[in-house]
Amino acid sequence: MKTGFIGIVGRPNVGKSTLMNAILGEKIAIATDKPQTTRNTIRGIYTREAAGEDGGCQMVFIDTPGIHRPKNKLGSYMTDIAVNTLREVDVILFLVDDVAGGLAAGDKEILELLSQSHTKKVLAINKMDKLDPEAFRLAYETYERTGLFDAIVGTNAEKGHNVDTLLRILEDLLVEGPMYFPADMVTDRAERFLAGEIIREKVLMYLSDEVPHGVAVEIELFDEKPDITNINAVIYCEKKSHKGILIGRDGKKLKGIGKSARLEIEALLGTKIYLELWVKVRENWRDNPQALRSLGYRT
Repeated sequence: MKTGFIGIVGRPNVGKSTLMNAILGEKIAIATDKPQTTRNTIRGIYTREAAGEDGGCQMVFIDTPGIHRPKNKLGSYMTDIAVNTLREVDVILFLVDDVAGGLAAGDKEILELLSQSHTKKVLAINKMDKLDPEAFRLAYETYERTGLFDAIVGTNAEKGHNVDTLLRILEDLLVEGPMYFPADMVTDRAERFLAGEIIREKVLMYLSDEVPHGVAVEIELFDEKPDITNINAVIYCEKKSHKGILIGRDGKKLKGIGKSARLEIEALLGTKIYLELWVKVRENWRDNPQALRSLGYRT
C-alpha cells in the first residue's frame, strides 16, 4: 500500500478546507468565505482499499491555517503551525487562486518558504473556472518556471473538478508504507472538537463581516447518552458590543446559530442533540497566551 502525509498550505481563503472536504467526500473541516477560518491543523484520511494486485493507498491530508503576516498572538500561532507542517509531511500541496493578476505578495512569501524545503511539492491552481485558458496558461508557466513543483494541476474544489486527477498525481509521489489509520476513519479529530468547529462556522456565517475573527468557542459539556448527546458551549467575543451583536434582538441571532449548528452536529453524530449556547466577553483573548492555551491554541 502507498501511504503518506500531505500538507495543504496556502494563503487564507484559497479553498484549502473546501478541497480536503471534496477529497474525502464529506465535511470534516469548516469552510466559510471569511479569511483565517481554519485555526488548527485538521487531519483528513483518504483511503483507497486494495483491489487485486493493486495494494491501495492511504493519504493523510493535513489542512492548515492560511499563512499570513500575523497581527496578534493567535495569528502567530496559526502561521507557525502551518509553516511547521512543511517539515513534517511527505508531500506539500500548495493551493493558490486569483492568479489572473500574477503572483500575489503572500504567494511569493510562501514560495520562498517552499524553496527552502526538499519535500516533494504539488501546486493546485484552484477556482480555475474563473480563469480563461490564456490566463491559466500564463499562471501555469509562471509557477512552472520556479522549478519547485513535481506537478501542477488546475482544480475547482467547490465543484470537485479535477480532484481525481490531483489524487492520482499525489499517489504517484508516495512510496509503500504502513497503513496509519483504519480504512473507515476519515479524521483523527474527536467529535467534541468537530462540534465546536461547527458552532464556530455558524457564528462566522451569521455574523457576516461584523465580528468574525474575535470569536472562539469552548465546549464545556459533551455528554453522550444512548438516545441524545447534551452539549453546552460558550461563545467568547472580545467586546461587550460584540456580545449584543451575537445574541441579536430578542436572542434571535443566537437561536439561529444554535439551530443551524444543532442540525449539522446531529447529521455528523447520527443522534439527537440538545445544545445550549452562552455568549461571554473575554477581552483581547487573541493576544493573551493564557486565554489562547485554555481555548486549545497551544502557544
